[in-house]
Amino acid sequence: MNTTASPKTPLPVPTSDHLEERSRRARTEPMSVLPLGDGLYEIESASDHTYLVDLEAGRCTCPDHVFRDVRCKHIRRVAIEITHGRTPPPGKLSVTCHDCGETTFVDEDAAEPFYCEAHTIYPGDAVVDRETDDRLTVVDVSELRADAVTISDRETTVADYATNEGYEPDVPVVGAVYPHATVATNGVIPDSLKVYVFPRTRLEKAT
Repeated sequence: MNTTASPKTPLPVPTSDHLEERSRRARTEPMSVLPLGDGLYEIESASDHTYLVDLEAGRCTCPDHVFRDVRCKHIRRVAIEITHGRTPPPGKLSVTCHDCGETTFVDEDAAEPFYCEAHTIYPGDAVVDRETDDRLTVVDVSELRADAVTISDRETTVADYATNEGYEPDVPVVGAVYPHATVATNGVIPDSLKVYVFPRTRLEKAT
């Protein structure tokens, strides 16, 4: 599970005379929030007690919720952490971007490698080949693995191709063309628009 807990720290309290007690404690008391997936969160309180919050169902295992049936400070704290972007919402995981190392949220069923929005590539994006520094334009981002795609004019898979041996074989493949097309008097030469297939981790989004 690629998740990290928010630090056990207090949050700044809004200046309001009408902030109810449970909301105030949710913001001010040191707690850590660990997303477990499926909308569940583990809360470690300042007193070192650990509780389980089911955010979508609005339930917590703490005595305040179990015996008083109220929206306790732990449920409120999870909602605060999500609102401030410090913990993933239900259905998301907290992961590290492959290219920049920044924390980002992805769907729970997402497959590695993970990328933040700034480094996610889409058809039409410019990318750089890490091996040659050549600039290319993406035409397709596939879910097929590099070790399952065969290069049409070679008797090898994308993963086994000599210059791709340093990249993970189980990553998706990306189709890209070189941005310069050779133009003759009668139009574009077809060979100049050949689509080349790369392991996703070999390509870096151009800045």
